[in-house]
Amino acid sequence: MPIADPVKRQIAMQRRLYFKICMHCGAKNSISAKRCRKCKRKDALRLKNRQIGPKK
Repeated sequence: MPIADPVKRQIAMQRRLYFKICMHCGAKNSISAKRCRKCKRKDALRLKNRQIGPKK
């Protein structure tokens, strides 16, 4: 069921595309995270790839 309300659609896109991923354990972290919530590593966070479309 698609989201018709533009405000709710914007919130959903933010939650889906803007977060960090730990390269060590694969956990999802908030965009403001300084370390992983699961393994507590500080140097293993990266931003989620935000390209939309088919993978290469």
